[in-house]
Amino acid sequence: MDSPISIRLGQRARQRIEREGLQAADIAIIPAAAGGPKGLILNGIDQWMFGEWLKQAPRKRRLIGASIGAWRMAAGAFHDPVAAHQRLAHHYTHQTYPDKVDAAYVSRVIRGLLDSVLDGRGSEMLANPGYLLSVITVRGIGPLASTRGSRWREMAGFLRAAAGNALSRSRLAGAMERVVFHDTRDDAAWLRTSFDAFASHYVGLSEQNLHSALLASGSIPLVLQAVSGIHGAPPGDYWDGGLIDYHLHLPYQRDEGLVLYPHFTDHIVPGWLDKSMPWRRARDSALDNVILVSPSPSFVARLPNRKLPDRTDFKHYGQDHAARIRDWTYAIGESQRMADALAQWAERPDLKVAQQF
Repeated sequence: MDSPISIRLGQRARQRIEREGLQAADIAIIPAAAGGPKGLILNGIDQWMFGEWLKQAPRKRRLIGASIGAWRMAAGAFHDPVAAHQRLAHHYTHQTYPDKVDAAYVSRVIRGLLDSVLDGRGSEMLANPGYLLSVITVRGIGPLASTRGSRWREMAGFLRAAAGNALSRSRLAGAMERVVFHDTRDDAAWLRTSFDAFASHYVGLSEQNLHSALLASGSIPLVLQAVSGIHGAPPGDYWDGGLIDYHLHLPYQRDEGLVLYPHFTDHIVPGWLDKSMPWRRARDSALDNVILVSPSPSFVARLPNRKLPDRTDFKHYGQDHAARIRDWTYAIGESQRMADALAQWAERPDLKVAQQF
């Protein structure tokens, strides 16, 4: 049977694994992409990775994510990461909405989802001795600096930003900035030297801003409300971190360790607005030390509707919530096959099956 996973390796990662094999102690950074329900297909890997494999070799590790990726990484930092990932998958899957909703309604639902995942134990996550969490958000500037809850202001601002991005990614930097909420025990030095056109701010994570940072990181424009008044952060409207860092094309090569990147696709798209621009896919030296693991085409073909869960399912299933929940739950169950395959590969890496970027 075909493998349920595809693996891509950067050059330095391949050389190191060829020379030394792969140990949990090698993993220094774990990124997690935005992408909404697509991230559910990594639940099996998340439970294995945080619940079993990485526990074999405790060390300082950076966890960094945007949107659902930030929520996944936050779940990984709990004392019981398996239970936290199970909570995230359950509550995310069981979101339900009436036919017509506004952004305020969706924001209330997501706020409750995060309450359920955090379970009143955010301090436990922030004090984890081995995991240093960073949450990526976007801060609007110019027309997006303060939309005051006006849908038309948001729409006009984001249409203008999208038009600029179509010309060049650097033009998007005129509409938004990256704000990284990071563990105060980690100064995020690997990110602070400029690596792209976006101005970046760094804010220490605390119990006072953890929930707001996670909510902002997943606040999709026009779908959820902007988040503002975040403790310790520059003033303004905050949005989904995936707008700038959809698949987290970050300077990983600055770290001597390896990067284990469970992902829902086999390529890295810099920003959400770049999805339809394959020429912007990442192929540079930033990926030299990256191990990218994604669902294989044959695995996806066996899922309901022959695809990963995604946001279009809310429209596709409409008010048949039970059918959507059934199919998403099935996909999450199937993700255990990905975890089993990765565990087997990590124990005895077969470089012949791993592709280059």
